[in-house]
Amino acid sequence: MKSHIQKLPLGDSNSFVAKSFRTPNFEVGWHQHIEYELILFTEGSGLSFIGNHIGEFEKGDIYFLGSNIPHTFQKREPESITSAVVVQFREDFLGNDFINTPECRFIKQLLEVSRYGLKITGKSKQELQPLITTLEFAENFKRILILGECLEIITSAKDYDQVTTFGMQQQNQKDKERIDKVFQFTIDSFKEPISLSQAAAIACMSVPAFCNYFKRSTKKTYIDFLNEIRIGYACHLLAETKKNVMDICFESGYNTIANFHKQFLKTKKLTPLQYRKHFESDMLQN
Repeated sequence: MKSHIQKLPLGDSNSFVAKSFRTPNFEVGWHQHIEYELILFTEGSGLSFIGNHIGEFEKGDIYFLGSNIPHTFQKREPESITSAVVVQFREDFLGNDFINTPECRFIKQLLEVSRYGLKITGKSKQELQPLITTLEFAENFKRILILGECLEIITSAKDYDQVTTFGMQQQNQKDKERIDKVFQFTIDSFKEPISLSQAAAIACMSVPAFCNYFKRSTKKTYIDFLNEIRIGYACHLLAETKKNVMDICFESGYNTIANFHKQFLKTKKLTPLQYRKHFESDMLQN
């Protein structure tokens, strides 16, 4: 199963999409689209998969994703609710020449940087939240002004983290479909035991060839990729539940507590209990 091409409906009177999507309409698998995407999460939390990045999102988080970056946002639990305001626009939504005007030179640079996937931070995150919310209900030329203000804030402050290196080099269609298939399999199956031979079989490759291919394509090993997904899910369980570490270990896809501790420390630079205490301390301070 390759990443599917998502196409959001565009009204006759609009040149770009700005709309809220809520469970069950929010849930979209591993996908991509030619449009640039600005997304504000308004409910829920979960795991973010952007290129070769695995991270966590929560209410209030904002991402700006470049054209054709494969991605998906998966909610924490099947029964939980997630919603977001999604803004999608093409580079030429104001015409073929607009982005090449002198006044847009820095916006054009932002669009280029966005191919790495940007997670907005700092003061910009606070400034953008009401603008993105307002954008959904704005009409006529006001929509263009608000979107322009959003892009100007991101461009000027540069309050963002680049989250992915995947997609920096062009892949042929066969390689792209193969890596998409492996990503979706891993996202769907990480709670269960997964062997290198299983992942290699999904890619229709031998284990040595698959290991070399995955590292070349994503700049990380498949085992590192799998561990990042599992540890990201474990972090949610540590922060949001009272489950003990042993239960979290098994629920996250590990079969020994020793390996779970080892991989957690490698990924987060903290033990699971240290992470839980650190999270609880941050919550009290806020």
